Amino acid sequence: MKRTKRLLALLLLVVMVLSQSFSFALDIPSRAEASDDYKWDLTDLYADRSAFEKDVAILNETYIPQLAEYEGTLNSAKNIIDYFKLEIEATMILNKVYMYPSLKADLNQDDSEATEMVGLADSTYGAYLSATSFAMPEILSLDEATIKSFIALDEMKPYEMTLDKLLKAKAHILSAEEEKILSLSSEISSSPNDIYNKITLADYVKPEILNEKGESIILTNSTYYDILENGDRALREKAYNAKYSSYDADINSLAATLNAEVKKNIFYSKARGYDSALEASLDAEYIPKPIYDNLVRSVNKNLSYLHKYYAVRKKAMALDALHSYDCYVPLVDNYDFEMSYDDAVETIKLALTPLGQDYLNTLDRGIHSNWLDVYEDDHKYTGGYNWANYGTHPYILLNYDNSLDAVSTLAHEMGHALNSVYSNETQNALNADYSIFTAEVASTANEILLMDYLIKNAKSDDEKLYLLNKQIDNIRGTVYTQVMFAEFEQTIHRKVESGEALSADYLNQLWLDLIAKYYGPAYTVDEVAKTGWSRIPHFYMNFYVYKYATSMSAANELMNNIISGQPEAVENYLTFLAAGGSDYPVDILKAAGVDMTSSAPVDNLLIYFSELVDEFEATLTKKAAAQ
Repeated sequence: MKRTKRLLALLLLVVMVLSQSFSFALDIPSRAEASDDYKWDLTDLYADRSAFEKDVAILNETYIPQLAEYEGTLNSAKNIIDYFKLEIEATMILNKVYMYPSLKADLNQDDSEATEMVGLADSTYGAYLSATSFAMPEILSLDEATIKSFIALDEMKPYEMTLDKLLKAKAHILSAEEEKILSLSSEISSSPNDIYNKITLADYVKPEILNEKGESIILTNSTYYDILENGDRALREKAYNAKYSSYDADINSLAATLNAEVKKNIFYSKARGYDSALEASLDAEYIPKPIYDNLVRSVNKNLSYLHKYYAVRKKAMALDALHSYDCYVPLVDNYDFEMSYDDAVETIKLALTPLGQDYLNTLDRGIHSNWLDVYEDDHKYTGGYNWANYGTHPYILLNYDNSLDAVSTLAHEMGHALNSVYSNETQNALNADYSIFTAEVASTANEILLMDYLIKNAKSDDEKLYLLNKQIDNIRGTVYTQVMFAEFEQTIHRKVESGEALSADYLNQLWLDLIAKYYGPAYTVDEVAKTGWSRIPHFYMNFYVYKYATSMSAANELMNNIISGQPEAVENYLTFLAAGGSDYPVDILKAAGVDMTSSAPVDNLLIYFSELVDEFEATLTKKAAAQ
């Protein structure tokens, strides 16, 4: 079940400027006010609850018992193929059964009937997992030669990748008794993350400050970031210091909790015969370790571009010292980007013109076929996501509000949706699902093209500066910041793997050292920032953050190939979208023209970042000269 919770000089076939800013606020309809063209049609899944419950009954009374009957029989190619065919039939129904009530509930979280149906779907899904849990271990119990002989059969071709992945995992699968012990330990494996959430969410006391009028302000996430964008520097500093100091009281507990998380990762990696926790995490997605090492090395080699950005910002703000609390203030006064949903759709189509007519036709089909639920409602799920299962068209949830972020989210989620469409139309159900490593490439590619189009077609210096700074921040946050996190994560695991423990003092100092290295001499590192590591929930996700940077690097490289007119670049990109999980992630990208084992994709993205900074500086200079 796939649910994704959210350079270029374009040679456009049509030259039209639709990136607009307005001096007046555009009306945004509520979901209730909008026409049905802007809403999901869930009857594409089921006409009503009775149709949904009919499939629930079919699964529980027919498919799940039939799948369970294969236990003890998966020792021949024929039985394995028959099992896979039945599983595909079952999962296509199960996907709809799970999807339908979940989408209904997301449209109205007060819908009690939807909640009841979600419960039915959950219990059915649990029964399915229980009935089929024997399958993969049973196949893995076969010797390697037997599995390889099955893979070589012509009739096994549609399921070759599934068996090959199992074969690769076999080296790290333990005996039945050992696997049972590990499965029992999994009940406590989430404890570090649970404790972290209790400390930082349940027990966390939000700091409180006074503004210049002596009025009290409680620093919720929204009020905190609003203040950081405020022109009152003294208030920004006060809020920043209060926010980071608020973690001091629990810093030793947070250090112990992170130490426990790292030890847990190391325990499971050693239990399965890996050399390190990083290797084990990467191997789960078949990612070679040099990709991680090259990423960190390449970003470190290109830190001068980020250093220049902070120097430009410091100069533009006329500051003697640039602090973290100065880096969120907009450098364009009285500018507000607004774009209606319909204009956003047309703008995105123009921006994505380089991807070819077939891509645009598919996107247009989705826009006009009720794939999207566009507008906000009182009890609607917040944020945005794309949910695309095999056998159904994608469903994209938005809460569109006319902002640049909303336009970007639309482009992003349509990238996921079309990835699923191309994959589902090309692959069988077992091969259609793409990995997390490649999942964000298609969505990020759309964002890159969108932002470049908007920048190239900006109608004023203020609009251009706003858009340039937005794209600079996108790359800064997605690459530089996430790789700093990745380097931190790798360093602390190495320390524990060498037999040492993580103390609060060590973590604090490591964090300050990394900030100083990444942000450069124009940026003043405040001592209070030392607790920054304790605010990052991703450190409880076992080497996840690097994927943000690799996805953007790969997406940028693919779009560069298309824009530069490389032969078959568009065809290669569409083939990438259609590949799903039919090959290993690195090989799928390599076939599309991106070698992620090389440093070139990361280097090229950061060169683009440097060009954006240069253009940003030149535009600031031009604007200042005109005043």
